[in-house]
Amino acid sequence: MLSTKLSKEEWLSAKYLTNLHHKNVNFTLPCELQFELAETSEASSQQLVLFSESLNLEKLFQVQTALADVLSIQVFQPGYEGSNGCAFEAEVEIKPSPDLAAVIESTAVSFQVDISLVKQRPTLAKSGLLVMDMDSTVIGIECIDEIAKLAGVGTQVSEVTELAMQGKLDFAQSLNSRVACLKGADELILKQVRDAIPINPGISRLLAKLKKANWKLAIASGGFTFFADYLAERLGLDYAISNQLEIVEGKLTGKVLGDIIGAQSKADTLNLLAERYQIDASQTIALGDGANDLVMMKQAALGVAYHAKPVVRQQADAALRFCAADGLLALLKS
Repeated sequence: MLSTKLSKEEWLSAKYLTNLHHKNVNFTLPCELQFELAETSEASSQQLVLFSESLNLEKLFQVQTALADVLSIQVFQPGYEGSNGCAFEAEVEIKPSPDLAAVIESTAVSFQVDISLVKQRPTLAKSGLLVMDMDSTVIGIECIDEIAKLAGVGTQVSEVTELAMQGKLDFAQSLNSRVACLKGADELILKQVRDAIPINPGISRLLAKLKKANWKLAIASGGFTFFADYLAERLGLDYAISNQLEIVEGKLTGKVLGDIIGAQSKADTLNLLAERYQIDASQTIALGDGANDLVMMKQAALGVAYHAKPVVRQQADAALRFCAADGLLALLKS
């Protein structure tokens, strides 16, 4: 470990900080900034993780100041460094406050930095399990909304989808009502949607890194098998579960076959796969964006909200608000 003392101007340079992060240099900040970064020797029961495309000392100091009423931050150390940003970690002491989650959320939004306070951090040094939602998590669309647009009922369906993802409607009930709107639509529109599916930024990098570390990867979706099974094959996943649309004579009937895959089914899938693949409970992660992902997130050792609705960010263990999906790697122990 190298040590260096820099001028204030050098500290406030994002480029210089990135270089130091890459070289694993121990930092000493000029006294006028009243701020310290150092390498720590012991892990805290709770750690603050900051991740951003451009982190400089000025921004770190501003974040520390904004969180001062709820967290005592003694030291920062370099964390994960990826192709789209770098992370810094801090051991923290939590001050008594009913506003902890709200302060973290407002600070993250104000400074456009992904901020997470985590108790458990799975590690890449052991095999693990990642179970992901599909729509708006693995892919950048809600498939049912895209189907509805092509079927001429887009507005009607998307309004219900939004309410369901915010947790304002029962998911199973909302899914049945949305699918009913698709009655009579030609099954060929499913292929149109599938052929244009956009994979979310960072998903491929995230999955490649986890595969290399011998993790198991799965989709548990309230969407449809036509898309989830395709993505499982395309992305090389180990498992996928979702709902099946009924199709008769080339037309959608407006019904879903079998039991609805909803919030509890997603959580059950995580438990089932952890047992099947003999994954320790401390090595499980759930990634999602909607209210129907919250039960699964609470079941996992680490529940991560990805570009999620406010209600989900408030209840998840960690939130990726701005970064690509591979920013999740910043939350893991190396």
